[in-house]
Amino acid sequence: MKKLLLIGLVFLGLIRESSSQNLKTENLIFITLDGLRWQEVFSGADSLLVVDTKYAQDPEKLTETFWHLDPKVRRETLMPFFWEVIAKEGQLHGNRKLGSKVNDKNRMVFSKPCYNEIFAGYPDDERINSNSKENNPNPNFLEFLQKQQGFENRIAAFASWDVFPAILNRDRNGLKLNAGFEKAQGENLTEIETFLNRAQDEIRGPWGGVRLDFFTHHYAMEELKTRKPKVLYIGYGETDDYSHDDRYDQYLLSARQTDAYIREIWDFVQNDPQYQDKTTMIIMTDHGRGVYPKVNWKSHSVNTPNSDEIWIAAIGPDTPALGEVRQEGQSFAMQVARTMVELLGFEYPVTKAGEVIPTILGK
Repeated sequence: MKKLLLIGLVFLGLIRESSSQNLKTENLIFITLDGLRWQEVFSGADSLLVVDTKYAQDPEKLTETFWHLDPKVRRETLMPFFWEVIAKEGQLHGNRKLGSKVNDKNRMVFSKPCYNEIFAGYPDDERINSNSKENNPNPNFLEFLQKQQGFENRIAAFASWDVFPAILNRDRNGLKLNAGFEKAQGENLTEIETFLNRAQDEIRGPWGGVRLDFFTHHYAMEELKTRKPKVLYIGYGETDDYSHDDRYDQYLLSARQTDAYIREIWDFVQNDPQYQDKTTMIIMTDHGRGVYPKVNWKSHSVNTPNSDEIWIAAIGPDTPALGEVRQEGQSFAMQVARTMVELLGFEYPVTKAGEVIPTILGK
């Protein structure tokens, strides 16, 4: 009996090893756009908001820039990289009008609990129930990966929100993380990093705890170009903060700019020997927003319907080109951690983490 059990375990190990060997993903780029609704991703500008002077300083110009009667044209205008590239070569999950549903499992549906669910792989409403800077006690998939052979000191994270050191518990794991208004550090800074350090002191954004995404993006791009991490996380924040400020015009402009940033990342990846055809990029939002009445668009909470409705996009060598997913299905934010770990050929040891999203791995 013991021999049979041993043979079975060996056999399972061989299957697991064989499966990981078939994967082509060697690098991972993970991106979040804070609070960007699925409604804009899949249908473009909202007709109720784009013409409202309460939410746009120049509705006529905003309408001229983003509005069209056809929602497919509107979404391509708002996020051209998503619809010109990811929709043809990758996958877009979350168009609820087509039956593709993606949701948060946590009941808080604001940022820190949502990011905990994403990075740890499970919700923790008992302990993670505020946006405080108290360190997250839950381990996350980035710190798991940095302990794996070949990934030591090859993981980096950049985020606009200054709560990310607590979300990812940098004090515990020593993760390389630049967040909020932190500057690039080290002896061999590039000219661009030196310039960004100075500019961040001189260019004041509208929020106290969130810097402009320009800085987050270009710090991350310098890391990607010069130090070549195997895993890179970028957390853009403007879409959520402009929403809370009642600025639908800036929300749309930030979404389009972030789409352009993501195109820049992908274009670099596809022309670099380390990354070309060996990198998967996963993009998502942490939470949704309200829809009706229209004033709810600026909010997200347990008391705001639709706040748990999110979306996920993926593109890479192991992800079949399904485009806009049209079949009925349900995925959750808590599945992303295990999905990314398995894409890199590892087993995520956190038992309560969600199962993989099979279509992203081609299953």
